[in-house]
Amino acid sequence: YIARSVEEQKEQAMTWDTLWLDVHLATSDPERISGEDGFGCIRNGALAVQDGKIAWVGAMEDLPAPAHTLARELRHGQGLWMTPGLVDAHTHVVFGGDRSAEFSLRLHGVSYEEIARQGGGILSTVRATRDATEEELLHKAIPRVQEMIASGTTAIEVKSGYGLRTSDELKQLRVARELARRLPVHVHTTFLGAHALPEEYVGRADEYIRHLSEDMLPCLMAENLVDSLDVFCENIAFSTEQAEKLFSRAQELKLPVRIHADQLSASGGGLLAARYGALSADHLEYVNEDAVSCMAQAGTVAMLLPGAFYFIRESKVPPINLFRHYGVPMGLATDCNPGTSPILSLPGVMNMACTLFRMTPEETFRAVTTVGARALGLEQNLGMLKPGCQADMALWDMAGPHELSYWIGGRKPRGVIFGGRVVMDPQNCALSPAV
Repeated sequence: YIARSVEEQKEQAMTWDTLWLDVHLATSDPERISGEDGFGCIRNGALAVQDGKIAWVGAMEDLPAPAHTLARELRHGQGLWMTPGLVDAHTHVVFGGDRSAEFSLRLHGVSYEEIARQGGGILSTVRATRDATEEELLHKAIPRVQEMIASGTTAIEVKSGYGLRTSDELKQLRVARELARRLPVHVHTTFLGAHALPEEYVGRADEYIRHLSEDMLPCLMAENLVDSLDVFCENIAFSTEQAEKLFSRAQELKLPVRIHADQLSASGGGLLAARYGALSADHLEYVNEDAVSCMAQAGTVAMLLPGAFYFIRESKVPPINLFRHYGVPMGLATDCNPGTSPILSLPGVMNMACTLFRMTPEETFRAVTTVGARALGLEQNLGMLKPGCQADMALWDMAGPHELSYWIGGRKPRGVIFGGRVVMDPQNCALSPAV
């Protein structure tokens, strides 16, 4: 705003903790986005921070008083671009073991089924995760998340699903919570007990679903470890009927849901997501038009995962034009996991989405900011440069926000700000701890 009098300007003076000057802002604020500008840009802008939140956003020329009177600390962006911190709303970043050798085996012609028979595949990660201690899982996860932060990410979703029994699902989710205490990143935890059928339940899938619903989920929630519930709904995993049993239980517990849906076949997961008002339906290569229409009405995000599409050499592209036609918000995430998407960079994913899915740079930018935040139920607090939002930002040396999706493999920001505090310095890019 512009103060209406000298008295108001004086009253405003010295109320902000930090004032960033000389930055171009890509706000991702829907109120600033137009047909000509899909990024919500403010050139030659300024941004104020108070108590870890954004207090003011606008052009420098609209500041209500001389800059040095408005804040206790002035920061000069030197003409860099400032964006919201990026939001990675689908990851499996906490896991034990290593599956890089499987990549080589597949390229030598060994099928996924044969790898699984040899002890590989998702159950090998389950065994390694069960064998690891909490401290070992944390030690392995920290550098992965540090790399995400160094790529501009300030909020992540972390799934369980590599424990598949109560003690080990607890272990994964405790590590996820600890990541938020150790590092400058917001963490949303998701219970994915219905990720695969554990070896001890072979032939008893319905019994395992009952165990998840009646025993495991209440135990995890009692420790305040679960922010949402997910199910891998696919012909190689769990049916829509089994997924619905878990969704119904989550609904009773007032727990938001999301789903791995229609990745390898038209399994009906997208339609189920819409029926339960899921935060997101993820993958969606084979989703049909009826499901897309219902997702639009339910407000469910289509979370697209080009890393997995690329890595497993999928050929069926998600129906991008259907999502556009029905107005389904499209998100993007790394799907970071050891088996099908070993990627940590959201800008790298943005490039894949443009190249493989023909999404536009504007769409990919919103997909990892406002839409990513919406997929976590945090759209009022994250993913925008707007007063009232968390002061989580990234600084980039680039020609414009379109360049984020240009570089193959992604690029790194010059600085990262978390809760108003610089955690990766624009000069030396040294990552600081959360406290």
